[in-house]
Amino acid sequence: MALSDRTLVCVDCSGEFVFTVGEQEFFNSRGFVNDPKRCQTCRSSRRSEQRGGGGGFDGGPREMHPIVCAQCGNDAMVPFRPRGDRPVYCSDCFSNTRSSGGGSRSGSGSGSGF
Repeated sequence: MALSDRTLVCVDCSGEFVFTVGEQEFFNSRGFVNDPKRCQTCRSSRRSEQRGGGGGFDGGPREMHPIVCAQCGNDAMVPFRPRGDRPVYCSDCFSNTRSSGGGSRSGSGSGSGF
């Protein structure tokens, strides 16, 4: 079946947008079976809203947790919830541990990095 441009209606703004042959080919190559529901403007808006609400890498507020550094004993704050089964360090001790190559890390939140 030959593909052709199709006009769809956005579920957010009710505006019409064109689902081009190229976009359809891209969707097919990725295994997507559903047509897009939103126009490009509403997709961009929705994406920025989702990124802006959580406090991740977008510069938004992060939930911080108090700890006592396992090396120096000072109070500090870290951006993850310590599990209690691994040592957690303040940012200074964490930096020193990383730069000296000490300790084995699996990358699962064993220090703060800040």
